[in-house]
Amino acid sequence: MKFRQTLTAAVVATAATAFAATASAETELVVVSWGGAYSASQQKAYHDPYMKANPGIKIVNDDSAPEAVAKLRAMNEVGKVTWDLVDAVASDAIRLCDEGLALPINADKDLAPAPDGTPASKDFGSLLVSECFIPQIVYSTTFGYRTDKVKSTPTSVCDVFDLKKYPGKRSLEKKPINNFEWALLCDGVEPHKIYDVMGAPGGVERALKKLGTIKDQVIWWTKGAQTPQLLADGEVVMGSTYNGRLFSVIEEEKQPVGMLWDWQVFDLDGWIIPKGTKNLDAVKKFVRYATDTQRLADQAKFISYGPARNSSAPMVGKHATLGIDMKPHMPTDPNNAKNTLLFNYEFWADHQDDFTERFEAWLVK
Repeated sequence: MKFRQTLTAAVVATAATAFAATASAETELVVVSWGGAYSASQQKAYHDPYMKANPGIKIVNDDSAPEAVAKLRAMNEVGKVTWDLVDAVASDAIRLCDEGLALPINADKDLAPAPDGTPASKDFGSLLVSECFIPQIVYSTTFGYRTDKVKSTPTSVCDVFDLKKYPGKRSLEKKPINNFEWALLCDGVEPHKIYDVMGAPGGVERALKKLGTIKDQVIWWTKGAQTPQLLADGEVVMGSTYNGRLFSVIEEEKQPVGMLWDWQVFDLDGWIIPKGTKNLDAVKKFVRYATDTQRLADQAKFISYGPARNSSAPMVGKHATLGIDMKPHMPTDPNNAKNTLLFNYEFWADHQDDFTERFEAWLVK
């Protein structure tokens, strides 16, 4: 009896040790993104499938992408980087790469080829705007409006600045990006001259003066989910946000919201691997999976952003639960892209810190 008890105790202890070793062997990848409908699309398209296929990997979500540049700078200053993968817009990726806070990648070595063997560098093409940037989607920032709170349907982005025709609160992102472009456009600057004017003496002041005409009617947002919620709650009559967030509130939530595609601003979003990650090999394996042709096409089943790979575009089909064709909801659809602005990544990478400082000083005046 004593022998059996001793043996049983030994077996239990061994099993407990083995379980602890297995638990400690699990690799946690802290993945930083934007939250809301966008993070949900990532979770369904590749986070969940990857964890299912790789039981030793646990993906931990962090919704700090809007503050990623500042936080990564702070982490590097103290020498403690706790993030493994960061979702960033192209201009921020360029800045982080230039500052040595993001790791360079070799597209053809680190990323999967297209199903027909086309190398990743050719499949992504010109969207590889930085050696540290791994493109995921083409998206746009545009405006939504409450269909039941306007007397006539807005047709121009400049209607945002018309308080007489469209009275009520607006929501704008709390940063100069896009707001300066729209302000100058609606102040009479020709679209192809916007960045020339903005970068010239007096350009910023001109943009801020135009924004000043609606300043007291603006609710400033910092996360993409805020404008859809403000629209759903009826707190604003119109507001800017990412087109995929508006798709969600219109098609999935069935709110009385319309989409204004006029002068939507095209931009790129993708991954950067922060310098200092402790899980470089694991995160590279995940990125290779998450940015392959099938996964980027799968993401378009859940949110209306165009996949960054050429080989993914023909695979975009119907929404996973609504069953509607997703192609007409993409910002790149010809019916939606009649008037568009292409975000100037290099310009904002060079000017963002300075312009943000001037914008924030204007906000508190």
